[in-house]
Amino acid sequence: MNSVIRIEKLFKEYETAAGAVPVLKGIDLSISSGEFVAVMGPSGSGKSTFMNILGCLDTPTAGSYILNERDVGTLNADQLAHLRNEVIGFVFQGFNLLPRANLEDNVALPLVYCNVQKAERSKRAHEMLEKVGLAGHASSLPSQISGGQQQRVAIARALVNRPKLILADEPTGNLDTGTSREIMEIFTKLNENEGITVVLVTHEPDIATYAKRLVKFLDGRLIYDGDVAEAHT
Repeated sequence: MNSVIRIEKLFKEYETAAGAVPVLKGIDLSISSGEFVAVMGPSGSGKSTFMNILGCLDTPTAGSYILNERDVGTLNADQLAHLRNEVIGFVFQGFNLLPRANLEDNVALPLVYCNVQKAERSKRAHEMLEKVGLAGHASSLPSQISGGQQQRVAIARALVNRPKLILADEPTGNLDTGTSREIMEIFTKLNENEGITVVLVTHEPDIATYAKRLVKFLDGRLIYDGDVAEAHT
């Protein structure tokens, strides 16, 4: 199976007044197309920096990152933006919806940056809202729907570019248990029925069990990479 993500000897450090602070220390990791991977680790473990690098929002200090068979380190800003828009859908803890735009326009927003025509944007936004069970709310504002529904809209927005990979950062962090379960079932269906690769950061062991593979970080190093069930026995 082809790798969507391949990382080799990845290091990341930040310069501070006190000197360089290492955050990632020689990470090797490959994620194949169609996998569902949970990423866990305590605060300061490096997992957030790792996810930012996966999303092409940050760059490593050393090492290589191959995304969808493209060497990210060789790309200029425009090429990087194109690759990110083409391959990755982002879902965040805080929904990040535009409060004055209706749900259709929120979902369609990534297509604006890709110069997709308005009629096509509207069509695809409606398709994605239907996929997450919100087809009847296209003209509603984010303030008129629940938090769980807002996260569904955020997932629809992540899907509108038909990505190969979804990066989800604490997507259930602001939701109650029942709503969290509904959101995770959406990710599971996207992974199992449509073959979308999902990489999800969570602090919650019960959320991690929806994934098929668990990756754990501690002090900038990868300390576990394997079956989710085995990690919790």
